[in-house]
Amino acid sequence: MSEPRWIWQCDRIIPSKNGAGRKVRREVLEELKRHDWSKHDVFSIHLALEEALVNAIEHGNDLDPGKRVQVRCQLADDLVRIEVVDEGPGFDPAQVPDPTDDEHRERPGGRGVLLMRRFMDRVEYSSKGNSVVLEKRRSADPA
Repeated sequence: MSEPRWIWQCDRIIPSKNGAGRKVRREVLEELKRHDWSKHDVFSIHLALEEALVNAIEHGNDLDPGKRVQVRCQLADDLVRIEVVDEGPGFDPAQVPDPTDDEHRERPGGRGVLLMRRFMDRVEYSSKGNSVVLEKRRSADPA
């Protein structure tokens, strides 16, 4: 499989503080809209990117002001790929409890991984567990 022809790319470093990802998130969403991605796709990508950023900042880097988060974005005509890398110790996504199980349903939090998987076509963590790649293909136009 050949690499897509990227029509837009960005590589940003943001600090580990709440709200630091707003600017890069806005930049990605504006590019999606500029290239006529559907509202549904834009919403899905927005939600997944927000979750990945919050996880990296709050859980990965533990809001440590000395640590940074790298966000790499690539956009093709029919594909968006976003990689979020933190400087934390990483985690094993297979060990995240299923928030839909009865014993976890009432717990606050713990739904980010599930949401990203639900809204994106591909969610892949590095073996260390401190980076995630999110991919979404452009949805077919409604008939």
